[in-house]
Amino acid sequence: MEIWVDVRNGELPVIAEGIDRLWVETPTHDNEFSVDEALIRGPSSVLGGYFVIADETSQNKSKAAIGSADWLLIECETWSMIPLENLIAARHGSATKIAAVIATPQQAQGAGFALEQGVDALVVANSKPLIEAALVTKSQRLEVESSAVHVEPSQNESMKLEPISIQSVEDGGVGDRYCLDFTSLLHVGEGVLVGSSSSQMLLIHSETIPSSFVPTRPFRVNAGAPHSYILMADGTTKYMSELNSGDKVMLLNEDGGSRPATLGRIKIEQRPMLKINFKPLNQYKQKPNEGHVFMQQAETVRLVGQNKTRHSVTELPRHTVVIGWLGGEGRHIGTAIGSSVEER
Repeated sequence: MEIWVDVRNGELPVIAEGIDRLWVETPTHDNEFSVDEALIRGPSSVLGGYFVIADETSQNKSKAAIGSADWLLIECETWSMIPLENLIAARHGSATKIAAVIATPQQAQGAGFALEQGVDALVVANSKPLIEAALVTKSQRLEVESSAVHVEPSQNESMKLEPISIQSVEDGGVGDRYCLDFTSLLHVGEGVLVGSSSSQMLLIHSETIPSSFVPTRPFRVNAGAPHSYILMADGTTKYMSELNSGDKVMLLNEDGGSRPATLGRIKIEQRPMLKINFKPLNQYKQKPNEGHVFMQQAETVRLVGQNKTRHSVTELPRHTVVIGWLGGEGRHIGTAIGSSVEER
């Protein structure tokens, strides 16, 4: 993490050691920059963009620059952590770095460790208390980064379906059940990933299997409760309650193949629910040991099992093996982030 000091008044920084860049009127050295027409300019090149965030529109404008700029210099009209967290989550996987203007020593820790990652630079006025607070945060970040070991999974590994063991099935009371109706037909063995945790999701089967009492609905997945996460076509997650017609959801089959599908309708009704508790069949050091999902108590609601089996949620003996996805990373507003999140 870097420390940038605003010395546009022409004074020397009150503390020189540990300072990485100086904000000046006219940059002449490599460690100096200026802001002109919403651009961060070095002595010979443009470093990135400058954004003042006042509302969602200005926040989205800054997010749109992620991936096309080396640096985003962010100044909140009214100090708030939420825009910084949203930007840190949005830049995940890109090379864009974020510099944040802070106005008080207390804000150094907040910006420096937002979403357990923090911004890439703290921008402070030429004030001893502010610079000292920024330097302390920089030192703490270096300690954390030097001790952290992070392995980035490949795209294939991140979507690999895993065996999951059912631990118990309990009464889940009455809740709002979401049926997802798609604009395309689903196949046998195909469904959507749903879970109460974004790191552990079960593959919920489509209504493509004939029943003695109701006709098939090959465009539908009975997907469970409004608080549940669902995997979207772009790899993000949404809460079930956030879905709208026109959204694109990720469909997966039992072999791990995937395709996007468009939601045509969402059908919400009060229904008796079951709480299905499960845990990965294989043990993972950095992943939660047990998860759960709420599904409607109905024979036609099924989970996808191994070897092309399907299991009704009303007939799930303990240790039944189904398949699902272990997402691993925590998420912020649906986007994977490199920080720990515990969900119970």
